Amino acid sequence: MRLGIRIFLVYFLFVGLTAYFVLNTVREQVRPAVRQSTEETLVDTANLLAEILRDQVKAGTLGQSALPQLLTAYGQRRPNAQIWGLAKNEVNHRIYVTDAKGIVLLDSSGEALGQDYSRWNDVYLTLRGQYGARSTRSDPNDPDSSVMHVAAPILDNGTLIGVVTVAKPNRSLQPYVDRSEQHLVTLGIGLIVLGLLVGAALSWWLTRSLRRLTRYAQAVSAGERVALPHYRGGELAQLADAVERMRTQLEGKAYVERYVHTLTHELKSPLAAIRGASELLQGPMPDEQRQRFTHNIESESARMQQLIERLLDLAQVEQRQGLEDQQQVALAEMVDALLLARGARIESAGLLVRQQVPATARLYCEPFLMRQAIGNLLENALDFTPPGGRLVFELEHDAQRVALSLYNQGEAIPDYALGRLCERFYSLPRPGTGRKSTGLGLNFVEEVMQLHGGSLEIANVEDGVRVRLWLPANRLD
Repeated sequence: MRLGIRIFLVYFLFVGLTAYFVLNTVREQVRPAVRQSTEETLVDTANLLAEILRDQVKAGTLGQSALPQLLTAYGQRRPNAQIWGLAKNEVNHRIYVTDAKGIVLLDSSGEALGQDYSRWNDVYLTLRGQYGARSTRSDPNDPDSSVMHVAAPILDNGTLIGVVTVAKPNRSLQPYVDRSEQHLVTLGIGLIVLGLLVGAALSWWLTRSLRRLTRYAQAVSAGERVALPHYRGGELAQLADAVERMRTQLEGKAYVERYVHTLTHELKSPLAAIRGASELLQGPMPDEQRQRFTHNIESESARMQQLIERLLDLAQVEQRQGLEDQQQVALAEMVDALLLARGARIESAGLLVRQQVPATARLYCEPFLMRQAIGNLLENALDFTPPGGRLVFELEHDAQRVALSLYNQGEAIPDYALGRLCERFYSLPRPGTGRKSTGLGLNFVEEVMQLHGGSLEIANVEDGVRVRLWLPANRLD
C-alpha cells in the first residue's frame, strides 16, 4: 500500500472517529440543554404567578375571580409566531393552583379541579419547602409524551398558603431539538468532509514531495544530470540536503577514482616516449637526432599539459548539476571574438570564413561555458579544414529549437567513427600531422549542451562536415 494512502487512511480514521464522538456527545447534550433552559423559564413563570395569585388564594376567591376565564382564553390563543424559522401556532403551558393541603383550586385545563395533587412531586416537595419539579409521561408507553412540571410556593408573610405549578409538554420542544441536531449533523458532516479534503491534500503534498526526492535519487543513480528538488525548510529540506551531500561525497570519490585511472592510462604513452627519448639523449648521437628527440620531448610534454587541462575542464562540467551564471549574450560578438583570437592561424592557412549569425541574436546561456564549447568546435574545424578551405557560421531554426551551425570544408568523417566522436579519448588523426588530439573536446561540448538543455549534432554534408549546437528556441531572443 502506498505511503500516501496509508497517511490518508490514518488521518481519515482519526478525523472520522473524533468527529463521531464529538458529534454524538454534542447531540446527547442538545436535548438536556433545551429542557434545562425551558425549566429555568418555567421557574420564573411559576414564581411570577405565585406573587400574582397570593391575594386571591389568601382570600379564597380564586374560583370566583376572572382568572379561570383568562386561563381558558389563554389556552385558545393562536400566536402564529415564527421562532427562528419554526412556526408556533398554539400555547402549551398548563397552570394549576393547589391549597396548602395539595387540593387543586384552579386548573387551566379543567381536568383536575378538586383533586388531591399532594402526592405529585411538584406539589409534595414544594409543600415541604423544597424545590418542586417533576417530569411525567402522559402516555406511559411513549417516552416523547413526558411533561415538565415546575412549582412555586404561594407565601403570605412567610407562611405557605398554596402552590402554583406551570407545566409544559416536552413534545412542544422537540422541533427545536430536531433542528439543532440537524444543524449539528450538517455542520459535522461538513467539517468531516473539509477535514478529509485537508487530509487528502496533505497526503498528496507529502507523497508528491517524497516522490520528487525519489525520482531525483533514481535519476542520480542512473547517471542522469538533474537538479535537486527545492523545499522550503522543514524536515524535507533537511532530507534533500542530506541526500545531496551523500550524492556529492559518493560521486566525488568515484569521480576521483575514475579520473585517476583514466589519467594514468592516458599519460603512459607520452611518459614512455619522454623517458625513451631522455635515455637516448644520454648517449652520443648526431645533432640532427638529438634535435628530433628534444622536439619529441617538447611535443609530448605539451600533449600531457593539454590532456590535463582538458580533463580539468571536462571534470568541472561533468560535476555540475545545472547552470550557475546565465546571461543574455550577443552570439555574433562571441563568435567574432573566437575567430579573432585564431586570426593568425586562419590567415596562414588561407581559409575563407563567413560569419552569418545575425548581429541582433542574443543567447541566454552561461557565457564562459558556451565560449569554450564554440571554441572547441572551431579548433576541430581548423584541424580538419584544408588550406584555402571554407568555414561558415550561421543560425538555423526548426519548430522548437535553434542551432548555431559550423560548416567546415574537408573530407567526410568515416562511417565507423561518426557515432563515436563524442566518446571520451576517441579522436581521428589530423590530416596535416597525422597526430590525434586528446579526444576530450567534443565530449566537453556535449556536456555543455546538456547543461543548457540542448544537444550536439555532427553530420557529413556535401564537401565537408556540419556541426550544430541545438538549443531550445526560448534561449534565443
